[in-house]
Amino acid sequence: MRRHLSSARSTVIVAVLGVLALVLAGCGAPSDPGAGGGGAAGGDANTIRVALDWTPNTNHTGLFVAQQEGWFRDAGLNVELLPYNQTSPDTLVGSGAAEFGISFQDSFTYSKGAGADITSVMAVLQHWATEVAVKADRSDITSPRDLDGKTYAGFGGPGEQDKMRAIIRGAGGQGTFSTVTLGTSAYEALYAGQADFTEPFVAWEGIEAQMRGEPLKTFSYTDYGFPDAYNVLLIGNSTWLREHPDQARKFVQAAQRGYQLAADDPARGAQLLKDANPGAFTEPELVDRSQQMLAARYMKDPQGRVGPQTLATWAGFSGFVYDSGSVVGPDGEPVTTRPDFSTWFTNDYLTPAA
Repeated sequence: MRRHLSSARSTVIVAVLGVLALVLAGCGAPSDPGAGGGGAAGGDANTIRVALDWTPNTNHTGLFVAQQEGWFRDAGLNVELLPYNQTSPDTLVGSGAAEFGISFQDSFTYSKGAGADITSVMAVLQHWATEVAVKADRSDITSPRDLDGKTYAGFGGPGEQDKMRAIIRGAGGQGTFSTVTLGTSAYEALYAGQADFTEPFVAWEGIEAQMRGEPLKTFSYTDYGFPDAYNVLLIGNSTWLREHPDQARKFVQAAQRGYQLAADDPARGAQLLKDANPGAFTEPELVDRSQQMLAARYMKDPQGRVGPQTLATWAGFSGFVYDSGSVVGPDGEPVTTRPDFSTWFTNDYLTPAA
């Protein structure tokens, strides 16, 4: 089972700067990665490392499509998809131990606030793909307002409770609930009735719950006035991007092409993901259904494109996070002044719109 988007990754975010030495030693990175570097192969800027956030899944389909179709190779790039190793991609990319990685607007906001040298180069998902969830047979819960006094099975993210509180209040409740931090065990706790609500990724855990006979009832955050977000991002090391614009553009455009194929032809995208990872998926139907759902509801912007980002979406959710007072700066102190979010992302490396 894939872990939740705001799980153990977030617990390391506020310590990004303090763990860089350990990360670099463990990953064999150059001695001065913050100065840019040239990639994994002793200064070869055409070798690009991509940090995955978890074991292969449909958040990564476009990367594996581009790999399988030879689009990275055709661009003159040697792309290494790094297996997940318990370290946040935000940390790996920010330190220079990887040039690119899979991230999320929530974790990115905390990492960037803490001083991480990262830039979002592409929106993999245009919207939240996580929702508030309860067991489908809970007739006493028909809206998030009914979650007052209930128990939330959480993942330890720094902004989780602020988000849940805002959604419950947006539905007319008081936003009072208790929290137990369980990580991926949150889903089992929900199924067993040991917790009342949690936050699954509806295109993975939501489908998985249906397949195992434990259907969920979910509530979309934005239906209750909560700002939308780019739930999944492709991020790059900011210094490396400035020093290697040509390689960055080639990589991002090949990855974008892969994700666009997965959005336009989800059956083929899912098959290429499975082909690239033989034996990794015990339930191939889950991959197929997940990719279909992502393609139908989450991957494309209003023009049908995968990848573009807007300042409004960045300022909406990330602005809420800053306003909540939960962002911690490089000095370990809370930060409440909003930054210039337009400097946090770029569309410059994407394929120009037709």
